[in-house]
Amino acid sequence: MRCIDIDKSSAFGRFRSKFIGDRLFYKNVLVMVVPMILQMLVTNFVSMLDNIMLGRVGTEQMSGASIVNQYVFIFIISTFGAVSGPSIFGAQFFGKRDFKGQMYTFRYRLFICLIIAVVFALLFCFFDDSLISLFLSKDDSAEKRNATLEYGKTYMSIMILSLIPNAVRQAYASIVSECGETKIPMAASMTAVAVNLVLDYGLIFGKLAMPELGVAGAAVATVIAKFVEAAVIIVWVHTHTSRCRFIDGAFKGIGIPFVLALDITKKGLPLLVNEFLWAAGMSVIAQCYSVRGLDVVAARNIATTISNLFSTFYVQLGVCVSIIVGAKLGANKLRDARDTDNKLLFFSIMASVAVGICLLPIARFFPMLYKTSGDVRAIASYMIVITALSFPMMSYTNACYFTLRSGGKTGITFLFDFGFTWLIIIPAAFVLAYLTRLPIRPMFAVITFAEIIKVAIGYFMVRSDIWLNNIVDDK
Repeated sequence: MRCIDIDKSSAFGRFRSKFIGDRLFYKNVLVMVVPMILQMLVTNFVSMLDNIMLGRVGTEQMSGASIVNQYVFIFIISTFGAVSGPSIFGAQFFGKRDFKGQMYTFRYRLFICLIIAVVFALLFCFFDDSLISLFLSKDDSAEKRNATLEYGKTYMSIMILSLIPNAVRQAYASIVSECGETKIPMAASMTAVAVNLVLDYGLIFGKLAMPELGVAGAAVATVIAKFVEAAVIIVWVHTHTSRCRFIDGAFKGIGIPFVLALDITKKGLPLLVNEFLWAAGMSVIAQCYSVRGLDVVAARNIATTISNLFSTFYVQLGVCVSIIVGAKLGANKLRDARDTDNKLLFFSIMASVAVGICLLPIARFFPMLYKTSGDVRAIASYMIVITALSFPMMSYTNACYFTLRSGGKTGITFLFDFGFTWLIIIPAAFVLAYLTRLPIRPMFAVITFAEIIKVAIGYFMVRSDIWLNNIVDDK
């Protein structure tokens, strides 16, 4: 192949030099991110099959489970936020080869994840009726509302058991990924989803000599799969201590140096609160959509299921940004960190464009897999198209968030994520839902494409270089 010289003084040359990496750059990125994508892709794929199976049983069963999963989503995002602060330090400690410091961050994230699991378990136990009822519209029939409520309560009562293994897995998986061992969380997830898939089929429909439990069977399958996933990654870590040096001495005490714990809390608390409020905000927006009826709840559940599968690519590329850029910041390679971030931002946008294009033709056919009404299918198809068109914006703001986070600018990320969701999106959704009679289609489009405001904010924040910080030099 003939080599082509690029004139860096030209506009294209400058653009290529700034935003496009060489073959080795993309090879290194893909080595890290592909296992992460596969892990989340397989998990979301099985969640999709689980959702389709429930959708084949009935709309009320599917809606009840999807409402509960709104709250499970808040829990999962909260634990993600809980490990985000320690992960900033962990990634930079790993870049510095300070494994004892990394071990302290592991203790911190394990404690905080378990505390969050207990809090959510208590909420699910004592407020199940109230939490589910928030999504039931008075415009629907009493019979439909009651059926959805009962199925949701059954599902929630079992899903409580998944919180502890989910919390422990989050703590282990986050630090293992920091060490570059991204294949291990992927293997754990693949094992779990295989278990989940078989048990879903058996317990929902009464196949493979298993009892027919319907929506309860879906919850039981998920709980068992979460225990399996946690067990796989825990066993691997404790049998590969040479590759996971942070685990050495991790359980010989519970102490964390006060200064480090204080610094992690200062950096991590805004991220935890941000992730919780962001996830809660997504649920508030979903509740605003539900004002238009349970058909909209069902349609959004269908659209979200397939959209989550395709959004895996840009979501995990964002996580990759925080790991790669964070390690360079910890090694004091600030100029290299900026250059790498530019290329990763551009790569993430281009990947999301390709993924969005692939999702568009699926929008028409995917809702047909569900045993539901034509109206629900039509609304779901529309939501899928709108979501696919928004992928480039979502990808860019996601990568901006992780860029800011990699340099420890957690206060700014708090304003970037929480501020946008609660000060712009939620008020807009509330006004459109409760103060107008705007149909769900234009309402959904307006709220989704409001992301363009966040794109502008993210661009100026990243361009300012306020995130270029080494925060572990003196730790």
